[in-house]
Amino acid sequence: MLLVNTEQVPGKKIVEVFGMVRGSTIQSKHIGKDFMAGLKTLVGGEITEYTEMLESARQIALGRMVKEAEGIGANAIVNIRFATSAVMQGAAELMVYGTAVTIED
Repeated sequence: MLLVNTEQVPGKKIVEVFGMVRGSTIQSKHIGKDFMAGLKTLVGGEITEYTEMLESARQIALGRMVKEAEGIGANAIVNIRFATSAVMQGAAELMVYGTAVTIED
């Protein structure tokens, strides 16, 4: 499955457009890691606990989107976008969406 954030795939022709596909997940951190992240805000720097959480969420959401696209016969997803939102304190939703297409081989 080819994944791009552009509307076209350079050097390839889109031969069929299936429509939008998406994947999402809601992730939260363990209370201990959340506490450590809170301490990090006092001294500054990267909050690796949340970086790791969001990277995991991106991979889960991408996998779900790809599975949906494969299920309808697509071999590429174009115009991919990510969105996040807080659903409660310490939990975030990550959504990825794009347009499932078939490109020429």
